[in-house]
Amino acid sequence: MNFLKNILSTILGVFIAFGIFFFLLILIASAIETDEVIEVKTQSVLKVTFDESILKDYAPKDESPLGILMEMDSDYLGLDQVLNAIEKAKTDENIEGISIEMKFLNAGMAQIQTLRKKLLEFKETGKFISAYADFYDQKNYYLSSAADSIFINPLGLVEFRGLSTEVLYYKDFEDKYGVKMEVIRHGKYKSAAEPFLFNKMSDENREQIKSFLTSIWDEMVKEIAVNRNKTAAELNILADNLGGRSADLASQNGLVDQVAYHDEYDSFLKRTIGIENDKILNTISLKDYIKAEKGRKTSVATDKIAIIYAQGEMIYGKGNQEFVGQELMIKSILKAKKDKDIKAIVLRINSPGGVAITADMIWRELELAKKEKPIVVSMGNLAASGGYYIACNANKIYAEPTTITGSIGVYGLIPNIHKFSETIGINAEQVSTNKAPNYSLFEPMTDDFNKVTQQSVEIIYNTFLNRVSTGRNMSVEKVDAIAQGRVWSGKEALKNGLVDELGSMEDAIKYAALIANTTDFKTVNYPQFKKEWKDAFDMVPFIKSSKTKMLKEELGEAQYQLYETMKNVSKLEGVQARLPYVLEIK
Repeated sequence: MNFLKNILSTILGVFIAFGIFFFLLILIASAIETDEVIEVKTQSVLKVTFDESILKDYAPKDESPLGILMEMDSDYLGLDQVLNAIEKAKTDENIEGISIEMKFLNAGMAQIQTLRKKLLEFKETGKFISAYADFYDQKNYYLSSAADSIFINPLGLVEFRGLSTEVLYYKDFEDKYGVKMEVIRHGKYKSAAEPFLFNKMSDENREQIKSFLTSIWDEMVKEIAVNRNKTAAELNILADNLGGRSADLASQNGLVDQVAYHDEYDSFLKRTIGIENDKILNTISLKDYIKAEKGRKTSVATDKIAIIYAQGEMIYGKGNQEFVGQELMIKSILKAKKDKDIKAIVLRINSPGGVAITADMIWRELELAKKEKPIVVSMGNLAASGGYYIACNANKIYAEPTTITGSIGVYGLIPNIHKFSETIGINAEQVSTNKAPNYSLFEPMTDDFNKVTQQSVEIIYNTFLNRVSTGRNMSVEKVDAIAQGRVWSGKEALKNGLVDELGSMEDAIKYAALIANTTDFKTVNYPQFKKEWKDAFDMVPFIKSSKTKMLKEELGEAQYQLYETMKNVSKLEGVQARLPYVLEIK
């Protein structure tokens, strides 16, 4: 009896402790949710710096106390908020100009290109843009080249050397440790899961990567050349010879305008806005400017354009801010379809694809919605494989020249540890009631199982071809010729008919409004996220961020990226419609 009482009292104590814990969470969140008034002072300079923030297309905020608490240390900044803030600054009498002061720029090329265009629009108002950095990596320099004046620390450098990427190959690792990925792919799909099949890059894969990297680089060089008053040929010579490898060389070669310390740069800003050097320079950070309600569009219009964001890898399930799941996406599409005030849908895609059935379920819901309302696609950094799958049936597709898209292909990855289990003395024995081929993690894949799985891959690939054929009004043969998993830049995709026009999300919104026959409208964003109590047990972002930081410190950046890649691969389920490798362009 005493034992039972002790058990019950322990359970009761746990519930009371959790109750107190959640009460404290609410108190802390309420304390955080004070109305902080951020003042934009006269003669201010808007300081654009992301520091360690990751620029996402869409970084929604949950305004509930729990949501506020769990987003306290958010590493994300929404591109939509940034663009709206710069748009507001164009007509803000208190903002004299913009100072770009980047350390690191965690953003994709298409996002940077969009942001750069908005900065150029800002300059057209007559206000100034200046840039300062201790050193410039290529992404930072690409963005900062939009400035009127570029400053650099005397011991800094401009990393201007052309684009490159690196693909990790695991074949030797698999052979060494007996842990491998069984790959089942469409026959002509040369680069699908290539890193798990070979120990070096195939000629076909090298050709396609070189092609879209060159396309993106040419676009960057063309834009930089205009603002730095140089030719593309001159810039390529500087890239070949590392013409920015020191601050003095960068200045001599016209990559920057002035070599100076930060206090000298501050004096320059003061002179530019017409205040004395001994006076305080009023600056406001981009984050604070957004908090001052400068990152939101306000409108009293009745008509609406829905912007539905598909960002992240595609998984089967609900989805969240990090991953595209069919549940949240279908819910968002249905809401937009049923709302009579919503006249059109813009689907913003930033995804390398993922689970094939998830892409198909989203495609189906979009196809149904298109019968009632026009759908326009805006492609961000990535709209590849499953990301292209959900785009192909839109009324019109926009891509940035630097978008990575295509990769029309599917494959299956199935882990196998047969050799490893033999090494450590594990033997698995199977018993079945029927003759249908089964798969065991501990046994080699049988020919029969390979055959039926290959059939599934072929069915999904052919379905993919037909979806694109219908959506793009092409023959299946023509789609197949540009498919096979081939990856394209947005510029290349325009030429082969996978996209309709090069342009930003603003262009896509304008076109959606045009075909919906509305001129006075406001935009609404989907999906809408809300933290649930069960999420508090994850202690995000505290545990997550500290765990990530610890792993990076222990493993180093390169090994951490390998760990992340292998961890994500281990989670893959079912046939995949995704980019066949992880690409980080630098």
